Formats: sequence, C-alpha cells, structure tokens
Amino acid sequence: QVQVVESGGGLVQAGGSLRLSCTASGLRFDRYGMGWFRQAPGKEREGISCISWTGGSTYYADSVKGRFTISRDNAKNTLYLQMNSLKPEDTAIYSCAAALLLQVGTNCQSPGRYDYWGQGTQVTVSS
Repeated sequence: QVQVVESGGGLVQAGGSLRLSCTASGLRFDRYGMGWFRQAPGKEREGISCISWTGGSTYYADSVKGRFTISRDNAKNTLYLQMNSLKPEDTAIYSCAAALLLQVGTNCQSPGRYDYWGQGTQVTVSS
C-alpha cells in the first residue's frame, strides 16, 4: 500500500522560512518524479515545483521561483521543499504527489500527471 505523508507546515511570519518534507512508502521512490502543489481557499490547486525521477531537473512556478527549492533524498524516500522569504500569499495547503518516471518538461505541474497524493500540510504566513 502506497502512502505519501507531508510534514513541516505551520505558522510563520512574512519573510520567514519553512521546510516541508514528504515521505513516500510502498513504492520505488527512486523511480518516481515528485511534485509540490498548493491550494489556497477559493483558488484552484497550483503546481509550484517538481523534480524528475532522476533528480536531474526541476521546475518552479513563477510565483515561487527564486524563493523555494525542491530536493529529494532517495536513501530516505523523502522529498523536500525549502521555502524562504515567505509571503502572506503563500498561505495554502501544500501537498506532494508522485508520478512514475516523471520528467520535468512533460507538464509536470499538472495534477493529472500524478499517481499518488498526500493529504497535505497547512502553511500560514502572517503579515
């Protein structure tokens, strides 16, 4: 049974940092590309970052480029999202997802590309 679990969310002041983690089990993690998504109240889910199954390429949405960094540790079956210079508009539920053999550049920011999803973790940025 595949499980994907996010952690690391919380409340932070504007300008602060958080690091999200996403641990996957029940699958060959090193064969899965991974993505981070977020959804704010009343808004559509947004694909903000993804990393290929090889770890060799990454994608960032314009809204987070230069502030967020995605990375993965295959030995720990864990995906990370380092979030710096947080803004109130970053407030959302953040979820990670896994897609078999996902390559960046194949519309990796589209939710429909993914096979497995976590439940999400809340990030709240106060002004």
